[in-house]
Amino acid sequence: MAEMNGAQMVMKSLEAEHVKTLFGLPGGQVITLYDALYDSKIEHVLMRHEQAAAHAADGYARVSGNVGVCLATSGPGATNLVTGIATANMDSVPLVAITGQVATSAIGGDSFQEADIVGSTLPLLKHSTQVHSPEQIPVAIKKAFYIASTGRPGPVLIDVPSDVQKKMGKFEYPVTVSLPGYHPGEETDISRLDEAVELIENAQRPLIFAGGGVIRSKAAAKLTAFAKKLRIPVATSLMGKGAFPESNPLALGMAGMHGQPVANRALMAADVVIAVGSRFSDRTTGKVSRFAEDAKIIHIDLDPAEIDKMVSTDVWLVGDAGMVISALTKSITKRKFDRAGWLAAVEKMRRDEPLPRPDFSGAITPWQAIETLHDITGGKAVLSTEVGQHQMWAAQFFKVDEPNRFVTSGGLGTMGFGFPAAIGACYAEPSIPSCCIAGDGSFMMNIQELDTCARYNIPVKVFIMNNSCLGMVRQWQDLFYNKRFSDTVYPRDPDFVKIAEGMGVRGFRATKPNEVKKTIEAALAAKGPAVVDFAIPQEANVFPMVPPGGAIDKMIFSSME
Repeated sequence: MAEMNGAQMVMKSLEAEHVKTLFGLPGGQVITLYDALYDSKIEHVLMRHEQAAAHAADGYARVSGNVGVCLATSGPGATNLVTGIATANMDSVPLVAITGQVATSAIGGDSFQEADIVGSTLPLLKHSTQVHSPEQIPVAIKKAFYIASTGRPGPVLIDVPSDVQKKMGKFEYPVTVSLPGYHPGEETDISRLDEAVELIENAQRPLIFAGGGVIRSKAAAKLTAFAKKLRIPVATSLMGKGAFPESNPLALGMAGMHGQPVANRALMAADVVIAVGSRFSDRTTGKVSRFAEDAKIIHIDLDPAEIDKMVSTDVWLVGDAGMVISALTKSITKRKFDRAGWLAAVEKMRRDEPLPRPDFSGAITPWQAIETLHDITGGKAVLSTEVGQHQMWAAQFFKVDEPNRFVTSGGLGTMGFGFPAAIGACYAEPSIPSCCIAGDGSFMMNIQELDTCARYNIPVKVFIMNNSCLGMVRQWQDLFYNKRFSDTVYPRDPDFVKIAEGMGVRGFRATKPNEVKKTIEAALAAKGPAVVDFAIPQEANVFPMVPPGGAIDKMIFSSME
């Protein structure tokens, strides 16, 4: 056993967990950690704000499938991580946050830059701990990675006081850990498998509804094979984009408040809904009592707490999505399924109600910009989004064929997430273009990370849907608040091209439809990072839309309804 200080143990433990990239920001109570990092093999990415560090680690985790790691100092550095931790928690992302803390002798004394980060984040984490000796560090980190990545993934925090970082001790990294009360997989229960099989085999109008749990469980390929074999159409939640290839004829796209009309109509017309890895969020179900009201619902989820939490189910199966899908596939003995009538009906829904594309003569529309980006990249990109109208347009118009290629904040809806998450994506998959669809409001939330991109020459391409307003809130004010645009429309707008160039990033602007293709091509061809500012109409709203409290088949398609 080698002797080293606590900070060196942190780095050796992270190396033992095969951590390649760490996102963080130095501060007074992590100086010793950063001194140890100086000699480590781990690549550190210096962010300009701790919130962005957490989002970058989150984006890295979503794209790579591995645990993302971020590092911050005590007090304000640690509390700046909170939004990123909450974002990861809501979307079940494996994240380990390491924070510095004042010396153990000073804890509780209102010391400079002291904050109880363990207590502050307790409702937002899967697990947290504060270490009090160097020997506790390897075990704490081993536990953190195990907890973050097993069962339903989530964020874990380790708080390391500054004196513990400096103290010497014997380093020994554990091979395994024992966690009383935490036994992922033990809650697996597929005892009702035969009931599920019977419903599926006798269904006339079956539909699969895939959520983010399919992607987290690495079950997309199994789900795709299952749907193709049984000829069942597939709708997804926002977080489920990529769980089933959207270029496949069976794909209906995203369902919910701003979902594809065909997805919403098919959910309401189905007689059996097989929900896999979805928690039935309110943005998906609309009025819960009317969600798929004529269907028998089979709910497959890793977390038993999600069963019957939002939507009452007829049959539930608790377990890893891939394992349950394999069990279903093996148990279904029926060889032929007459789906011709149902699939024809679904196709008629698709033809009868395409996504609205109102004409804004002479102006760039968001769907034009997003579909052009898709066509130029062939869809072979990691697409991250900020939060707002542009997020929904991206979900509607950018078809995703692979898991871990659509990165967005679904549960918390965090403005400022998409840009730093795209930075994390670059480190997770450096060979794939990392593109961020942003709104002018959301982009301002973490715009300082342009400097990070310039400093490391990180090739993130940001495409701003610039309508000079806080678009989604403005849309609600337009539709439901008598057009009383309270603090959503700007009297002036920043010059994003000049800001980008001032931070060392190439800036582009397009104001006319015939400029869209060549501008996107120029940005993608530019070496390193780039920002494209698209001027889009302020009046462009996201449709269809399910009004608050409405059933998902009660969609409005224009501001006139």
